[in-house]
Order: sequence, then C-alpha cells, then structure tokens
Amino acid sequence: MESVRGQLLIAGPALLDPNFWRTVVLVVEHTEEGALGVVLNRPSETTVLDAVSQLERLVDADEPVFIGGPVQPSSVIVVAEFEDPDDAALVAFEDVGVLGTGSSVDELAAGVRRARAFVGHAGWGPGQLDGELERGDWIVETAQREDAFAEDPKELWGSVLTRKGGSYALLARMPPDPSVN
Repeated sequence: MESVRGQLLIAGPALLDPNFWRTVVLVVEHTEEGALGVVLNRPSETTVLDAVSQLERLVDADEPVFIGGPVQPSSVIVVAEFEDPDDAALVAFEDVGVLGTGSSVDELAAGVRRARAFVGHAGWGPGQLDGELERGDWIVETAQREDAFAEDPKELWGSVLTRKGGSYALLARMPPDPSVN
C-alpha cells in the first residue's frame, strides 16, 4: 500500500455515490488502519457564524461551512495553513493540515494564516481506499495549497482535472448528464 496522504482524490466518472459524485477530496491521513479526508468542493448554505461562531477568529465568519463528507456529520474539522506545520494535529502536505482540539481558539489562531471549516469527513476502513483506487473510482493528483482554499470551490473538480491535462481535461468538460448532450 502506498499512502496518498496529501493528495487529491478526484471522483472518476463511474463514481456515482451521491456523497462523492464530482468531488475533490483532500486526503489528510492514509495508513494501514484506514484513511481520512475532507471534500473540498461542497460548500453549504450555512455560514461559519451561523454554525460554529466560536471559530470566527480562525475562519471568516461569512464563509460557508463545507460538507466534508458523510462520516460524523455533526463534528467539525478545520483545515488550515499554518505558520509552523508542527502546530497541526495532522499535516496533509507542506504547511496545510488539521487543527487539534486541545488548545483555545485564540492560541490556535495565532499560528494560522487561513482556515476553512468542514462538517463531517470522508473515511475509509483498512484497505477500503486502496480497493477503490485499484478499481479506478478515484483519479489521484498532487494537492496544491490553493486547492484547499479555492476561491470558487464548486469549480474545483473541473479545474483540477484540467490542470492534470490530457484526457482528464476532456473529462472536465463532460456534462453532468452526457445523455442530455
């Protein structure tokens, strides 16, 4: 098993599960025990101020809370860009990772450049993600810092596929329902 921690999982065209259709998932952890990630391109209608106002020192209060995945939908995960990556509970790549829960918001905010809040996450048991990768459910691409904080997250699926190039760029332009074409 080769870890895909710090990579993006781009939902392939055959992945029809409504939780993951046309999603881009940042893999935060991937070990033999399983994997954890957050869906980067599903903003909700609810703002941080309305849902988790105690995070407004970390995350812009008017920014939407993102639907991070179907697992533990009442829990909040904050993905952040850190001044010092050692401050992250888990580092996905470079200086982007997940906030821990042991410190106060004021202590955490001091070392955070920017952050985004997610409710729920994507989770896989031992070997489950590896099987999905072998089946071709996911297209893997190296994560870039701007992917985690995309200005237009709803366009992330297409933009990452376009960046990957070749036949993936063609896939990015495929209509949601090709039969209507």
